[in-house]
Amino acid sequence: MTTPQRPASDDARRLVLTLGCPDTTGIVAAISGFISDIGGWITEASYHSDESTGWFFTRQAIRIDSAELPVHEVRARFAQIAADMGPETEWTLTDTSVEKTAVLLVSKDSHCLTDLLARAERGEFPATVAAVIGNHRDLEELTSRFGVPFHHVPFPTDGKTEAFAEVRRIVDGYRPDAIVLARFMQILPADLCEAWAGRAINIHHSFLPSFVGARPYHQAFDRGVKLIGATCHYVTADLDAGPIIEQDVSRISHDYTTADMVRQGRDIETLVLSRGVRWHLEDRVLVYGRKTVVFT
Repeated sequence: MTTPQRPASDDARRLVLTLGCPDTTGIVAAISGFISDIGGWITEASYHSDESTGWFFTRQAIRIDSAELPVHEVRARFAQIAADMGPETEWTLTDTSVEKTAVLLVSKDSHCLTDLLARAERGEFPATVAAVIGNHRDLEELTSRFGVPFHHVPFPTDGKTEAFAEVRRIVDGYRPDAIVLARFMQILPADLCEAWAGRAINIHHSFLPSFVGARPYHQAFDRGVKLIGATCHYVTADLDAGPIIEQDVSRISHDYTTADMVRQGRDIETLVLSRGVRWHLEDRVLVYGRKTVVFT
């Protein structure tokens, strides 16, 4: 009897399995047996057992040398295993050889857009930016410099319903894995939140629920805050209350001007958004109710 040898090439195909199910014995053994049966090696494995809910979560990166094994067949095989874990079980299985896509929604602020486009150009973004949609033309030239299509959809006060319908038509045409609100200053209607659930990602300052409305950094400056931060979350019909993917904060000094606070706030928004979108595209975020498990 011979033991299969691990593939030598680092270019081997990889599958990513995520799973959330009621916690019980034998889950890890069942997954490990499945991976062995398809001729795979576990290259990354993360687990979390939530005692408060009795729920188990895992993410498995699987190196597979059987290029001829189609992913739909692998899914069909695992579906039989997942069925034994209970009807509430949620799971995904993706093939990393299939490139993912993202569509970015913007208004006038450029910092998040510039960062994401630059990362994509450098090959540091785990997806292709298929298009940018703006409700103003301010960022059209910037987008064009990166060779990415720009779609302008104006939002007149008395025509927002039609505008969102056009945005939806354009976005859905690209069938993206992520719809990123990169400082898009329009509130998505409930029907879009539902249609894009688990794919629409937003970034905003973390002053909420304080300093609501326009010029939040100016409001914070007037109150003498000592920390500023940003929150990246999935978009839901509950405004700015979707499951949180990533957050960060930065301490500021008493001698900061409003301009200093705005600059530092933009820096944090940029970093938090890029992390959150990356983790989403790498299938590292598992949503359960109003919370997330993030395997980084």
